[in-house]
Amino acid sequence: MKRLAGALVALIVAAGCGLGGGGGSDPERITAAPLSVAPSDEVTEAPVAEETTPPTKAPARPKPRPKKARPTKTADPNNFQMPACATREGKAVSKAKAKAALTAAAGRTYWPGTAPQLKVPKRLVLTTAWHESGWTSNYVNCDGGRGLMQVMPDTEAFINQRFEKSYDSHDYRENATLGANYLAWLTYAFGHAYFHDNYDLSAGKCRSHSSMCLLNMVISGYNAGRGAVDDMYADKKLPNPAYVDSVRSLMKSCYCDRY
Repeated sequence: MKRLAGALVALIVAAGCGLGGGGGSDPERITAAPLSVAPSDEVTEAPVAEETTPPTKAPARPKPRPKKARPTKTADPNNFQMPACATREGKAVSKAKAKAALTAAAGRTYWPGTAPQLKVPKRLVLTTAWHESGWTSNYVNCDGGRGLMQVMPDTEAFINQRFEKSYDSHDYRENATLGANYLAWLTYAFGHAYFHDNYDLSAGKCRSHSSMCLLNMVISGYNAGRGAVDDMYADKKLPNPAYVDSVRSLMKSCYCDRY
């Protein structure tokens, strides 16, 4: 038994010496070989230069829109101007009051109770007055014309006598009535004499601003007088074509329409 136990111990000691875990009598076997550092597989990246982004231009700022100019008062394109010799009497009424007086005058029926009963077109009264005075009620011209319709003293006397009235051209409302009444009288006179009692003042009856239609003859007579138109009728010419053209043009487009 003793021999068996000793053999077992010897065997265990011999087996331990063959392990590399610690101590032994052979220094070469227990001395671990020096570790060698293998070349590292780690790749060292070279420093990368920072990307330089090329400078970009700042977006162009939109140009400011030009400011709209404030509307300014436009001079009368019809270019009404009072003569240098003209004067003013008293204070002029507003354009609104002038328009109301002219409109009322155009709405009157002249020669009530007798034939023909005529009304003068509102447009004709308004534009004739604008051409004559620019609706300036206190305007007195150097030739004696007065007020909105530039009624002449002889015309005032004729109308008052012919129709047994007592209109006063100094009053802007009666001035408007005097002018409209005279236009009505001319309509009757020319319509009866040359158009077989046709008193149609439509612009469509006129071939042009210078033709001898009733409307053109009435406008002409307001400025030149009935006699001057009668004298020129045989030649089919108006005595004052520029005046007629001005009023006819105003009937299409008048600065007075802004009032």
